[in-house]
Amino acid sequence: MSIRFGPAGLGPIKTAEAVLEQYHKLGLKACEIAFTYGPYIKSKEDAERIGKKAKELGISLSIHAQYWVNLNSEEKAKREATKKRILDCCNIGELLGAKTVVFHPGYYTNKGKTEEDKEKSYQIIKHGILEIMDDIKKKKWKIKIAPETMGKINVFGSVEEISRLVKETGCSFCIDFAHILARNKKIDYDKVVKLFSGKEWHVHFSGIIYNEKGERNHRTTKKKEWQELLSHLPKDKDIVIVNESPTLVEDSVEGLKIYEKMR
Repeated sequence: MSIRFGPAGLGPIKTAEAVLEQYHKLGLKACEIAFTYGPYIKSKEDAERIGKKAKELGISLSIHAQYWVNLNSEEKAKREATKKRILDCCNIGELLGAKTVVFHPGYYTNKGKTEEDKEKSYQIIKHGILEIMDDIKKKKWKIKIAPETMGKINVFGSVEEISRLVKETGCSFCIDFAHILARNKKIDYDKVVKLFSGKEWHVHFSGIIYNEKGERNHRTTKKKEWQELLSHLPKDKDIVIVNESPTLVEDSVEGLKIYEKMR
């Protein structure tokens, strides 16, 4: 098993290589590039240059697609726009040499008030993922798309739903343990391991503030939270842990230090 730690942020293009050097010096071996408002790395030259530096330093790159994508929009035009946004991220990701594009799958039909609403949402999102993957295959890209487990109870993305998508479409996945805690009020690690049998895990983790409706916002991870996560992770997988806390670089380094002490 190997665990790579890294932050959910690279920053501006002009400082990207220097930032990757800094991460490397800190012992970090992962970085998720946040395309929150769209892919800000646009040119082939910039993407390949940044990707080359990451490869030289042994840093595994991933991308987080725009937060507002929704594969279950009631409007077909918005569903198509979501597919295009995810594919645009995949295009840049392929040039970067990134392994994964993480994205929020979408919202429930009718806020998921009934099981029928949830199943309808599932089928529409599944169809959208299959279409995206078909496009990726036609372009002969290696990059994978990874729907994320979500932290609010009225949003599509329970561990069961994401696991089912993986089984039925062959897509990758992102297990956000902070979101699982916020959504379910506890983390059943044994259940997560059973649901996601793949050898490679892409994980998000940080401290989180939540209420009865689920996630409110991320916070810096406490030492005992790192210890709990790291003691429960399976020993037979290659895992990337991306930190999304407000102090994401320092938090990633703290997680790495705790992991090295526990080994």
